[in-house]
Amino acid sequence: MTFSAQLRRPLAWFALGLLGIALAGCGYNNVPTLEEKAKAAWSEVQNQYQRRADLIPNLVETVKGYAAQEREVLTAVIEARAKATQVKVDASTISDPAKFKEYQDAQNQLTGALGRLLVTVERYPDLKSNQNFLALQSQLEGTENRVAVARRDYIQAVQDFNTEIRTFPGVIWAKVFWGAKPMETFTATAGAERPPAVKF
Repeated sequence: MTFSAQLRRPLAWFALGLLGIALAGCGYNNVPTLEEKAKAAWSEVQNQYQRRADLIPNLVETVKGYAAQEREVLTAVIEARAKATQVKVDASTISDPAKFKEYQDAQNQLTGALGRLLVTVERYPDLKSNQNFLALQSQLEGTENRVAVARRDYIQAVQDFNTEIRTFPGVIWAKVFWGAKPMETFTATAGAERPPAVKF
């Protein structure tokens, strides 16, 4: 082996090392890193929605005994829960605006039905003092807070990802190497600023 052949191999490894450092330093890994962060945040949103869906049957059963005449409100909650659990959006489809909107609409419908149920419960003093109901109500309120936090974290992760794939140099890596598409984010529901109306 000649001296030049012996020198080529370490130089090749050195060049590959420099290329790796250059790629890492120029944002090549930012796109997949931010994408995975957004997908993880989406998984937490789904986790909290599932927790809420699991609590609802217990809440409805507890209320049924006291509020037998409120069948319409209870039925709306049960139907909204069924619809919300049927619409699935996984991490591979969070860049599909139509599917994401369908999912968000189903979850918003469930949120509204739960709000009407909790307001309706104010009519039943015995129910308000029932320990089972109070525990479920507390868990549901805690879950709603967790949903809000998970959605906020997801929105931030998506903002970081979408900004990266639309700005230089991330736009180059996103289009040329990763084929990344912008992810969808949550929007406020029309009328969300108003509390649910319940007529007695």
